[in-house]
Amino acid sequence: QVQLVESGGGLVQAGGSLTLSCAASGSIFRFNVMAWYRQPPGNQRELVASITSGGSINYADSVKGRFTISRDNAKSTMYLQMNSLKPEDTAVYYCNTVASYGSHWGDYWGQGTQVTVSS
Repeated sequence: QVQLVESGGGLVQAGGSLTLSCAASGSIFRFNVMAWYRQPPGNQRELVASITSGGSINYADSVKGRFTISRDNAKSTMYLQMNSLKPEDTAVYYCNTVASYGSHWGDYWGQGTQVTVSS
């Protein structure tokens, strides 16, 4: 079974920075794609950024140039460096992975971490 644990959320002023971490457990699994999603208050969950095991990266237009996604495959950990934060970045941020073990594939989610950006 895969478990994802996020950390690093909190309250920050506009223009500030935060770094989120997502630690994945389940060493027999291959974490093919890891991604950050967010769900602003009253809105649907949306993709923020994704990174494959080979290092291919994709960003939502709203965060390009401000956020940086990375992963340490040896530690099964993913990061999201968030700079120049805006009030509209306020959301619960979720870690996600599409993981496989042999022929088994699964889509897994963390519990979420709150990021609040004050103006």
